[in-house]
Amino acid sequence: MTAPVSTPALPQFTSLLGFNAGYVDTVGFLALHGLFTAHVTGNFVTLGASLVHGTSGAWAKVAALPVFCLFVFLTRLASSALDESGKPPIRAIISAKTVLLILAAWVMIAFGPFPDSNVWPAFWGGMLMVSAMAIQNAMQRIHIATAPPATLMTGNTTQVMMDLADLFKGVQGDARTAAVQRLRKMLPAIGIFAIGCALGAVAYFVIGMWCFVIPPVVSLISMCFTPNH
Repeated sequence: MTAPVSTPALPQFTSLLGFNAGYVDTVGFLALHGLFTAHVTGNFVTLGASLVHGTSGAWAKVAALPVFCLFVFLTRLASSALDESGKPPIRAIISAKTVLLILAAWVMIAFGPFPDSNVWPAFWGGMLMVSAMAIQNAMQRIHIATAPPATLMTGNTTQVMMDLADLFKGVQGDARTAAVQRLRKMLPAIGIFAIGCALGAVAYFVIGMWCFVIPPVVSLISMCFTPNH
């Protein structure tokens, strides 16, 4: 089993992961008519809306979860194989994610915008982003599990409010120390995800489909901070 890593560059690395997750989720949602790419369970809700209101993109919403699961599965296998061969896995995994984001950007820019996201280029662009975010999710769970999740803000927000409630009622000792430590990790994670969402919305409004250039660039920058490079 892979041991979680910790280096001085880890906060920068996880911040870039969180920013990209929020950004990709937002621009994908806007460009592909409600497709969530980073936390795919939300697609069950938007699928229902698509079926009831007749909006487009139903096939992508159906495919998102199995595609996400497949790439988590493959990432786990690849990470184990790299560990067993003595090669550092995080850089290789981030490289694979970056390639998928580059391909997604090419598809979205070359064939978008998509008034109807049921067309094949929109489907494949969405699945490339879902695959990239699945790789990121799996990599974090395997190698940096001590950091707050970069994409699942519901759990982070729930824990933050529980810890704030505990501090409000005056817990002391180890419980207080643990709550403060969690808040110091989770509040920045929520904030950086929110910044990614906000900048994604602005970028989509201002530069249209060219906004998809940013995620692979951020992913490349994150490679400078990989904990085991």
